[in-house]
Amino acid sequence: MHKNDGQDLPVEPQRRALMKSLGAVGLWAASPSSAPATPTPIDTTHGPAVRIEAGRLNQLAAEFFPVFNHGNVLPDFDATAHGARYSVELRRLTTYTLVPETGERVKVSGLLAIPAGVRGPLPVVSWQHGTILSFDQVPSNLTRLGDPGYQPSDAGDSLETLFNLQRLAGQGFAVIAADYLGKGPFRDGRVEAYAVREATVTTCLDMLQAGTSALHQLGHTRSHLFLNGWSQGGLNTQWLAQALKDRKIPVSAAAAQSPFNNLVDSVRYWTGQLPVPDAATYPAVANWAVLCLIVVLGSYRSYYRLPDLFKTAIKPQYHEFAEAYWQSYQLTAADLAKAPGSVGDLLVEGLLERYTGPTNSAFIAQLGRNISTYQSYDFPFRFYYGLADEALHPSMMGLALASAGSKATGIAVPRASHRATFLASLYGSDSQTAGMDNVLNWFTRIKDRA
Repeated sequence: MHKNDGQDLPVEPQRRALMKSLGAVGLWAASPSSAPATPTPIDTTHGPAVRIEAGRLNQLAAEFFPVFNHGNVLPDFDATAHGARYSVELRRLTTYTLVPETGERVKVSGLLAIPAGVRGPLPVVSWQHGTILSFDQVPSNLTRLGDPGYQPSDAGDSLETLFNLQRLAGQGFAVIAADYLGKGPFRDGRVEAYAVREATVTTCLDMLQAGTSALHQLGHTRSHLFLNGWSQGGLNTQWLAQALKDRKIPVSAAAAQSPFNNLVDSVRYWTGQLPVPDAATYPAVANWAVLCLIVVLGSYRSYYRLPDLFKTAIKPQYHEFAEAYWQSYQLTAADLAKAPGSVGDLLVEGLLERYTGPTNSAFIAQLGRNISTYQSYDFPFRFYYGLADEALHPSMMGLALASAGSKATGIAVPRASHRATFLASLYGSDSQTAGMDNVLNWFTRIKDRA
């Protein structure tokens, strides 16, 4: 769940399923080092390849590095140390997902990135992107880079996906990324399923299936399966990890950056109702969390059938603002004049403290059922979290780490904001990541050890 650096709500557009059948499990169920059987045909297509040269990937990573490197937590991008070894081929994936909460069969999109020229088995990273407070800043839209004149931007593209492509696909990993339900070119007016567990898991599973099937069609097999996700995508990665574990699908390792493990505590923290030991000195909660909270409420209203949730959970003076934002993901100057002064001012008094109505109780109960804090993992899992994160206090990581089991590790990134934590997880040295490997080096070590 992320947005721009500042505390002010911006006027411009913001930055930001059940498997087809249990038989699909066979596509991944082989041991990580073995080639999977021929995939069962699924209703999946992939577009033509768009080739992005390694030099351009490096140039774009260097250009946008400062946008994420808040406080200069990391040294500047260094092409010698961080440069891509491979050019990358991008393809837009399309498949269908069955939405558990509604029973609808929906067309969804995603991205497949393959290191150019590599033959045979490939390690695969399932990448779960962070919050995009727009409808089209999705991973698959990076296929627009096929136009040499296209200039990506923070306001128009999924830059965190771009960093994953440069850092992981550029070093020999295939990357598969879902655009998420209600996002991308096949949205067709559908609202997103933000922090809606089963719809999200199903979409990610089906896109992983689609990407793996496309890899097979292109002459590749999978050697390893890794998971990676930031912010909202960190939560989604934890959900996906549990789903894969339940289906006995091997995962070599997983990483999550700034994950919102506990949705109830996240809302409490954003609204100033979660006590923290250093409240007076810790960075203030970013005002863009107001927008994230509206999207949570809108998604739960739609997918969990809570039609009056805005009326019962949001103060009357902000109903119009919330509805306008939920419909368009845009803010005009007139909209901003109606915005709450802080995240804590949005919700009705007592919502998180006492019974305030049946719909509000149902909302909080569902948030609780979607918590990922108390999951345990039977494969290595690393949690990167910042010590100056404007959306997630470090103390919120404790229970998740305590319950995750012996294979989970917490990595505190000094001075890191929400975005800088993500950047450090991919590009950081030992000094920035508590003496531990960054995600690329860690995944590579596990891959090469097999």
